[in-house]
Amino acid sequence: MNILIPFLSGFTAAAIGVLPPGLINMTAAKVSLTDGRKRGMMFVLGALIIIFIQTYISVIFADYINSHQEIVDLLRKIGLVIFCLLSVYFLFFAKKPHIKSDDENEHLKSKRSRFFLGMLISAINFFPIPYYVLVSVSLASFHLFTFETWSIYSLVMGVVVGSFAIFYLYVVFFNTMKSKTDYFIQNMNKIIGVVTGLVALITLWNVAKFHF
Repeated sequence: MNILIPFLSGFTAAAIGVLPPGLINMTAAKVSLTDGRKRGMMFVLGALIIIFIQTYISVIFADYINSHQEIVDLLRKIGLVIFCLLSVYFLFFAKKPHIKSDDENEHLKSKRSRFFLGMLISAINFFPIPYYVLVSVSLASFHLFTFETWSIYSLVMGVVVGSFAIFYLYVVFFNTMKSKTDYFIQNMNKIIGVVTGLVALITLWNVAKFHF
């Protein structure tokens, strides 16, 4: 099988999954706006490392995880609690972000801290695991993917590259439009809070559906 097919399939799946506003891409945009594009890209790099690990695990254990829905249910419950807490934090407790001046930029947190923040935010997002389990199983059913080493790495790298492309668009777009996004900046925390709240509701629906 041509390794290009799993790569393109992974790229497409990642683009579809990451393009809608979500916790990672919205936080990447926030970091880019408040701390600068370089730190925004460091955040993205940290997130991509976790996405690589999550996707690889998802594909490797796709057959097992897919046949043991209690594991997926447990991950959803953990995600539900985390996203509910994040929604409350961003809606009611987080401070309003603002763009740093040149003088303030000298005192910003290090790039390393943004890198680890990206890893943390990505790590608490459990949705890639069931999502890429479904993607890999579906592709295999259409004979577009096989659970062989070269095919697995091709799919995973496609996911990483696709995720990077969308994150990059978020970082560059919002950073370029900085002068025209005052309203967006002032309400960034509320936007992220609404996004995490919607994700929590979707997760709650999935958990309820599994039990009833």
